[in-house]
Amino acid sequence: MNDLIAQIQEGFPKFSKGQKLIANYIIKHYDKAAFMTAAKLGHEVGVSESTVVRFATELGFEGYPELQKALREIIKSKLTSAQRLEVSSSQIDANNIMKSVIQSDINKLRITMEEADEESFNAAVEAILNARRIYILGVRSSAALASFLGFYFNLIFENVRLVHTTSVSEMFEQIVNARDGDVVIGISFPRYSRRTTKALEFVSRQGATVIAITDNSASPLVQYADYCLFARSDMASFVDSLVAPLSLINALIVAIGLKKKEQVHYTLEKLEKIWTEYQIYESDDRTTSLNKD
Repeated sequence: MNDLIAQIQEGFPKFSKGQKLIANYIIKHYDKAAFMTAAKLGHEVGVSESTVVRFATELGFEGYPELQKALREIIKSKLTSAQRLEVSSSQIDANNIMKSVIQSDINKLRITMEEADEESFNAAVEAILNARRIYILGVRSSAALASFLGFYFNLIFENVRLVHTTSVSEMFEQIVNARDGDVVIGISFPRYSRRTTKALEFVSRQGATVIAITDNSASPLVQYADYCLFARSDMASFVDSLVAPLSLINALIVAIGLKKKEQVHYTLEKLEKIWTEYQIYESDDRTTSLNKD
């Protein structure tokens, strides 16, 4: 953000009167400007839509959408939860919240699919398959993703460790032996967890292979990762949208499950017997009885 603000401040003297109004607004309210159309921003500061577009090109962008995208990418990790709630209130149709949020998630899935790197995905799958030990790490809202991945990986592998993160020291105690031949999967989305970043830095220095599941190449996890898997997770109010990340993790589980199909089949057959014997799930007795009636 500082680079863009500095660029705007540096060019301020040569801006037109209208462009200066836009510049001042972005400097003071970049969190709101990032979610305004060119027309709305122009109306807010009292200039035409074309003036807003020319301002974006003056900064070196192809058009206003590129400037808007740059602002959005930067602020994702900067806004507090309270700021996110305030900004999103103007983006969501209050009369149709359910459809607005679902449509937003659909858009994230579409963009994630369009930007997917199959080569990196396949390389990450092979690294996991060949790992001596697999560590899975995710904190705060990403802990749900880590737990989901850990649950299914434990059905496939015997060497999985879901890192519990009730404290920083406990996290490092659990990954202290990660080294060459091991794979550490770190999951983090804006606002990025410093604990996750530090943990990946540590295991990377230890020689472990690092797989980062995050949102884009600007994520702090990327600098320590051997393989990066990206999924969009733009905010929905103060809530993190985890639909696209979960879909990506599903794809990872399925890909590995297909590679180890025979072993997975054997494990599931064994588990089915255990689930039945110990009545883990609700039985079909009631349904069967109803069908007979």
